[in-house]
Amino acid sequence: MFVTDSEFFLSLHRTHANELRAEAARERLARTLPRRSARDWLTRRRRPTHSEV
Repeated sequence: MFVTDSEFFLSLHRTHANELRAEAARERLARTLPRRSARDWLTRRRRPTHSEV
């Protein structure tokens, strides 16, 4: 599969670099999406406060 050790290490480096890029992309996507509460579907509709009425 690999002719030399350098080819093996280059392949290993590329694989690791791709994994790091994919992880960074997932983190960027997670930051762009709005955060939701895990209990969102359980909570009742919020009542307006005095300042909103």
